Amino acid sequence: MQLDLNLLTALDALLEEGSVAGAAARLHVTAPAMSRSLGRIRKATGDQILVRTGRSMVPTTRAVAMRAEVHALVQQAHRLLSAQQDLELASLERVFTVRWHDALTAACGAALTSAVHRQAPGVQLRLSAEAGTDTPELRRGEVDLESSSGLPSLPDVRHRLVGRDRLVVAVRPGHPLAEGPLTPERYADAEHLTVSRRGSLRDPIDDALTARGLGRRVVAAGPTAAFALQLALGSDLVVTMPDAVTRAAREQLGLVTLPLPLPLPDVPLYLLWHQRYDEDRAHAWLRDLATETVRGLFAPRDA
Repeated sequence: MQLDLNLLTALDALLEEGSVAGAAARLHVTAPAMSRSLGRIRKATGDQILVRTGRSMVPTTRAVAMRAEVHALVQQAHRLLSAQQDLELASLERVFTVRWHDALTAACGAALTSAVHRQAPGVQLRLSAEAGTDTPELRRGEVDLESSSGLPSLPDVRHRLVGRDRLVVAVRPGHPLAEGPLTPERYADAEHLTVSRRGSLRDPIDDALTARGLGRRVVAAGPTAAFALQLALGSDLVVTMPDAVTRAAREQLGLVTLPLPLPLPDVPLYLLWHQRYDEDRAHAWLRDLATETVRGLFAPRDA
């Protein structure tokens, strides 16, 4: 029997997703089409590959044994077929999904979109909000480029440091903290906001205050930097956030910024992508362009 090598891609998706519906969504085909591919794979291998257990499907022993090898073969084929292709930006047609922190998107999403459209008019950008929990979209190829303040925990996710940002304190004009020196004690006595997509009311600032025998009262946790800044503008609440990434938004609102009176390290900013794109020239162009755009936030400002 002549084996259709496209079945390797289908098999890789089935083993990664563990379901016909998930594999179909990943490869942008219908569930019936993926079900037919599974039937052909079963016939070619003489193994069921996935078997139903209750409402879910689990891989067979052979499927588990071949999973890593199948994935490696698919990635190798992708590299072989794309390595010799010249990148013609003027004729490139592709959709990239970029998932960044909302403050980063607000700070340079427009600049990235303009640069992409100017260099490659046929490329479309899908700027996606960060998820509330850790998700596998980067590994599954559903997200092309992601931002993070921490290093990836998975060995197949690449990273690039694009900048380091310092934390500053943002308050409304006329706020009591803006009068006189800002000490750790005055800072701790104020009422605070945190920015957390998970709704966390605590962050490393609390640890730094605790080490000094201090504590603060966090009134609310906002899901986005934009929400927190708006709330701070109309109240006496204090929000502490990265300087360069949120500078433009703060200046537009007219907020006052003060140095953080605590010895906290700068916040790193990384761009993340899956290793499957290491040799993808179009993706390399996108991440280089994104790197250049984001690093512009950290360039010295004119006096």
